[in-house]
Amino acid sequence: MSADYTSFPVPTRQFAAPVGQHASLGRSLRGIIWLVVMAIIAAVLYFTADRALFIPLLVICGIIVYVLVAGIRVAAQWERGIVLRLGRFLGIKGPGIMYIIPFVEYVRFVDMRVLTLNIPSQRVITKDNVPAMIDGVLFFIVADPEKAVINIQDFQFAIAQYAQAALRDIVGNLTLDELLTEREHIQNRIGEIVEEHVKEWGLHIDSIRLLDINLPEDLQRMMSRQAAAEREKRANITKSEGDKLAANNLADAAHTMAASPGAMQLRSLQTIDGLGPSASNTVVLFPVEWVQFLQSMQKINQPGE
Repeated sequence: MSADYTSFPVPTRQFAAPVGQHASLGRSLRGIIWLVVMAIIAAVLYFTADRALFIPLLVICGIIVYVLVAGIRVAAQWERGIVLRLGRFLGIKGPGIMYIIPFVEYVRFVDMRVLTLNIPSQRVITKDNVPAMIDGVLFFIVADPEKAVINIQDFQFAIAQYAQAALRDIVGNLTLDELLTEREHIQNRIGEIVEEHVKEWGLHIDSIRLLDINLPEDLQRMMSRQAAAEREKRANITKSEGDKLAANNLADAAHTMAASPGAMQLRSLQTIDGLGPSASNTVVLFPVEWVQFLQSMQKINQPGE
């Protein structure tokens, strides 16, 4: 079967927008501190310094205070700050207020919550040469922020690429029936492979879920006809089994009524009672004894009796 990807329908899906790297929670705090300190300095200079030097001194003090205050950072509860001093790893700070020496230290914030990455549609060929388009979603956690920042350039991009490659490798070794029926096994297997590699980057895989498995339209039509034929086959088997059971029950009932002389009369009365009173039903009652009498007379008149 040739891999004609032009026959795949284009799904319309809205993916979750990725969250930004870091929201500067300390910006307002730095602004308030700068304003308070500058107000105090301005008051002191106003009463102590020369009027001609007031403005230059105020500007110089403002620049110095701005540089000092610029080192104040605030990490949210779900964040950790990786601090580098002159390019060397210093430590992990946060959550809460921290101070970074300006021009000497650098901090990068890492989100410690469960992160979500979309796995875009991957074109894969199954083991029995059936083309398919598969997309999914990846949930992971930064277990060690130091390794996630130092050992890998961009851990989100890296883990997304590795998950896509693992997805193509796993599906390529499966048949179409296995792909459609063993989704849970496929998800677990991909998670194990990715987890084994990315743990060196300080990451932990929470889960990998396959969202959609899109097949060519002609193959979908063939599968639909096959499923309809299977359902019709099961319906015919069920109906034939029901007819067989009904025939056996009727045969057993006939034997029972033949063994009991009054059973046939009771059954006849039940049938008449089930007709109910209606103008459209005309019932002519014929005594059962007459039938038995006629049958006995027929046996007497038979030759050889």
